[in-house]
Amino acid sequence: MAYDRFAAICRPLHYETLMSSRACVKMAAAAWGNGFLSGLLHTANTYSLPLCKGNTVEQFFCQVSQLLKFSYSDSYLREAAIMIFTLCLGFGSFVIAVLSYVQIFTAVLRIPSEQGQHKAFSMCLSHLAIISLSLSTIMIASLKPPSISSLSLDPGVAVLYVVVPPAANPLIYSLSNKELKVVLRKLLHQVQCQHP
Repeated sequence: MAYDRFAAICRPLHYETLMSSRACVKMAAAAWGNGFLSGLLHTANTYSLPLCKGNTVEQFFCQVSQLLKFSYSDSYLREAAIMIFTLCLGFGSFVIAVLSYVQIFTAVLRIPSEQGQHKAFSMCLSHLAIISLSLSTIMIASLKPPSISSLSLDPGVAVLYVVVPPAANPLIYSLSNKELKVVLRKLLHQVQCQHP
């Protein structure tokens, strides 16, 4: 998405060439390949663990961290290596997105009209909002200290990063739709009039 925005704003005359169907297939294959490789590594590591502490997972999401609790081997080093590899893959995508947006913002700031700048920024804001929401929920779940882990908190945190970003995605992207904004304003006005 960041590269698409970059091509649309920074190279509008070359957009068709840069975002050809071949380029889109390559980018989608790279994203899916990263996800598949990461999932495959976690799954292979999990299935190779010798489990001894029961088989009841206290969550409705079967997370790797929960499965590691059942292992009597010292598997944290292998899992840490896989997590570092996965983070490197994700960090590569993040760097590409940041570099794209740096170039986008420099190009947008060179647009002479304020209306043109507003239009270009609004084109990017929905994607940036989704990235921020996804990264913040994943960071909350990943960086949560184990000392505050509990049977009631862990599923809530899992729901936070598994459900909230995909559920908010259509809403955030549709907020750039003018007709939807008009309907939301009318709805909010009706709600405010009913509750004085």
